Amino acid sequence: MKEEKKMNYPDFGLKNKIAIVTGGNKGIGKGTALCLANAGSDVIVAGRTQSELEQVASEIEKMGRKSLPVVMDVTRKQSVDSMVHQALMKFGRIDVLVNSAGVSEVLPPEEYPEEVWDKIIDTNLKGVFLCCQSVGKAMIKQKSGVIINISSQAGSVALPNHAAYCASKGGVNLLTKVLALDWAQYNIRVNAVGPTVINTPMADQIFGDPEVRAETMKKIPIGHFGDVEDVAGAVIFLASDASKMITGHILLVDGGWTIQ
Repeated sequence: MKEEKKMNYPDFGLKNKIAIVTGGNKGIGKGTALCLANAGSDVIVAGRTQSELEQVASEIEKMGRKSLPVVMDVTRKQSVDSMVHQALMKFGRIDVLVNSAGVSEVLPPEEYPEEVWDKIIDTNLKGVFLCCQSVGKAMIKQKSGVIINISSQAGSVALPNHAAYCASKGGVNLLTKVLALDWAQYNIRVNAVGPTVINTPMADQIFGDPEVRAETMKKIPIGHFGDVEDVAGAVIFLASDASKMITGHILLVDGGWTIQ
């Protein structure tokens, strides 16, 4: 009689993993960094504002985890490479990269200034590529790693007056799939999380008007905007071995927006 294969239960833990979170000083990035630490990871928090990064790093260290705050501009290759070098010098490896840095502007497409288009595409798409490229080189050497790009439902559906933002997030989605295909041979998984409107300061700027907020809410069947923990929960899943057969996937955390 054939012996029954032993059941391996899914492992959602991230104990002693080394994670980088870009845009880790605020919003989704900050919440994700704290949730990764809560799950057991040491976290490099990278972003533009030193004081905010240090505050997040302090919160992480109070959880009993190690942290490294690094001021970085995702649109500059030299800055990205320097951040990765600092992470490797301190921790010796990188297990998880979360690309959370992002910007948005709401403008009619016929009025989009070139500099606004460039800022959004450079931050949201070029910045994701530069971080993936730099961290990917380290992961290829160690023959393991997980990359999670914070995309958006706007990478799957059109939003009015979000030409550059939607274009950038659509690009992130396809970049995610290409990297997943190219790097699977090195045991590197690459996925993306696509949130709907999340309660963050950036969302408050766009959806702060009560009428705009109410109209937007009608498009979310679950009936409310998301919280940063909703996005971080998806990141924890994709970073863990519980998702070891998932790569090249865009996990929508959108309350049902895109099912209609």
